[in-house]
Amino acid sequence: MSSMTYPSQAVSATATTPSQQIRRGLLIGANLRAALKALLANRLRSFLTMLGLIFGVAAVIASVTLTSGVGANITQQFASLGTNMLVITNGVASNRGALEGVGSAPSLTVSDAQALTTVPHLVNVSPLLVVHVQAIYGGQNWSTQVDGVYPSYQSLQNWQMAEGSWFSTSDESAGLPVVVLGQTVVHNLFASSGTDPIGQTIRINNQLYRVVGTLQPKGQAGGSSADDVIYVPFTTALNRLDNTTFVSSIQAQVDNVNNVSQAQQDVTTLLEKQHHIQAGADDFRVFGSNQLIQAAQQNVATIAALLIGIAAISLTVGGIGIMNIMLVSVSERTREIGIRMAVGARQSDIRNQFLIEALTLSAAGGIIGILFGLFAGLALVLAFQQPFAPSIITILLAFGVSATVGIIFGLYPAVRASRLDPIVALRIE
Repeated sequence: MSSMTYPSQAVSATATTPSQQIRRGLLIGANLRAALKALLANRLRSFLTMLGLIFGVAAVIASVTLTSGVGANITQQFASLGTNMLVITNGVASNRGALEGVGSAPSLTVSDAQALTTVPHLVNVSPLLVVHVQAIYGGQNWSTQVDGVYPSYQSLQNWQMAEGSWFSTSDESAGLPVVVLGQTVVHNLFASSGTDPIGQTIRINNQLYRVVGTLQPKGQAGGSSADDVIYVPFTTALNRLDNTTFVSSIQAQVDNVNNVSQAQQDVTTLLEKQHHIQAGADDFRVFGSNQLIQAAQQNVATIAALLIGIAAISLTVGGIGIMNIMLVSVSERTREIGIRMAVGARQSDIRNQFLIEALTLSAAGGIIGILFGLFAGLALVLAFQQPFAPSIITILLAFGVSATVGIIFGLYPAVRASRLDPIVALRIE
């Protein structure tokens, strides 16, 4: 007598019992162990597959660490000046109406700097005359720049003295050959002999200058060392180094941060009268310190985006490598897949096993890449004398991207493996 299956019996036969759910849950752990076993069985192939992700993640971490350090240093340098600074630079409006590069032609003069002293709310004004020179002391020489400035420039730039003193107003009036040295110049001229630079005489462009002070270090600023400089009275630079009517730039200090915008407008109006030009055709640029910070940070962000874009190519190449190796793995293990499906494994079990393998590869590559990237980033910031400022968000994001790459590029091989016909797979020798 044949047995009959009632609808209620059919439902109970196909329903998943609690014990079956537990066994299905244990399959995740079994798939993970199987994935690790398969990857460890081919260690060299697995490592070579991860290289693309390792280099991609490391490049992202290292580039962001370097640019974060540069950005933090730039912000620190400008912050040391305060938020009540104005910087006036040369800039020329072309006939086509487009502003050419700053410094494309000289337009600022000494009389402009003198006229700015009458602007309300400006408490300190100094022109800058920048000259590149060769400084010599004994058998040591160093290529650097000399900045001719007013005595008030020390307050403008918030320079702190390491030894000696800044030059005085009488030194400026008389145009005396006295200099204040940055620490980079001190190190390159006096470190080898161990001589105290105060009172010593150095030679600049075949002229003798007496050292009256040295400055405390400030570090990097805008990609170059703020300490690689020699300051001399403006009149001295004008008479001895570069006899010109134009200056490189003018810096001014506003009495209160709330008056910066008004002072900026007043400076623009005055210089337009000085240069006999109409509004909108300015041959100069007036920046607030906040504008300089924003412009510098924008440049750093642009460089960071470019470097991250290049690193993303490595991540994509690494993902393609994972897809390729997983497809090879599916082909090599076709019979294994057929046996597992024949004894009851579902398509989702097969898919999860290969997806876990791809995810393990990408996650391991991401972790190694993060460690390598932090080490490379530290080496870069030390080489460029920048602060080490790793970003936790960037590290987590880089790891998340590497894991996502593993899922995306491992999904197709995993789905392909799960759709194999077990009968056909078992026939393959």
